[in-house]
Amino acid sequence: MKCPECGAENEPGAKFCTSCGTTLPAARPAAGGSGLQPLDTEVEHIQREFAGGHGRISYRLDGTTLPVVTIELQPGEVIYSESGGMSWMSGNVEMKTHSGGGLGRMVKRAMSGESLFITDFFVNQGRGTVAFASEFPGKIIPFDLRAGESIIVQKDAFMCAEKSVDMDMHFRKRLGTGFFGGEGFIMQRITGPGLAFIEVDGEVVEYDLQPGQQLKVDTGHLAAMEASVDFDVTMIKGFRNILLGGEGLFLASVRGPGKVWLQTMPMSKLAQKVAQFLPHTSGGKGSSGGMNIDLGSLLGGS
Repeated sequence: MKCPECGAENEPGAKFCTSCGTTLPAARPAAGGSGLQPLDTEVEHIQREFAGGHGRISYRLDGTTLPVVTIELQPGEVIYSESGGMSWMSGNVEMKTHSGGGLGRMVKRAMSGESLFITDFFVNQGRGTVAFASEFPGKIIPFDLRAGESIIVQKDAFMCAEKSVDMDMHFRKRLGTGFFGGEGFIMQRITGPGLAFIEVDGEVVEYDLQPGQQLKVDTGHLAAMEASVDFDVTMIKGFRNILLGGEGLFLASVRGPGKVWLQTMPMSKLAQKVAQFLPHTSGGKGSSGGMNIDLGSLLGGS
């Protein structure tokens, strides 16, 4: 072992340098077997404190453009996500993949943009961490839902949640809303009690609408809303606005009471923007202006 002060070589395991007497650093145990060191999650670039209560999962949010939520689990605490949603986890975290309620629930999840199966994460002893990273530049929003409290989110927004939280399909009953709302007929309903995490595209802006207060939103920018918010689709007024405004034919209309969360960079709009710079074959259609109706994805959304 080389002394960090004078550079003299010493016997392996020596505590002091035989040349200058400097205290030598302790040798690291070899990897494998009982000498395996636990994962060090206390690094400088992350928040050191987890938010949560006794008997419930604790979490922290890190990152800016591509954030990640890290969940700390203790025995008896379970979190679930769609299959393939986990980014990394400590060695003592266990996984259990299952249908999550049978064939009917599997089909509903698939229609709302999630995978057929869900995966539970838990620990049998000690504390463990499991992380879920955003799939797209944006934000991760935590919701601490009371028993029976629901939020409605865009399809494929769900990331993970405590086991007590129910994630189900939400079907828009109004025909106009389903055809022209920008996200198809299907959304996701997340119901408490418990913590749930969703991801939105770009930055997020929150509005707390009072009873009767209305907000008109370009389709695709509505990321989430409380269940009390009324959602509909309105037609843009004025022939010039429709033909030359470039906003399409319809706008989403949300009316209070309740909170809404708007996203600044819908993935569908980003895809359209990128498509403008891709080579097109002859006979291709333009990518800007006109009616924002994609008849090929009415049921699938986006």
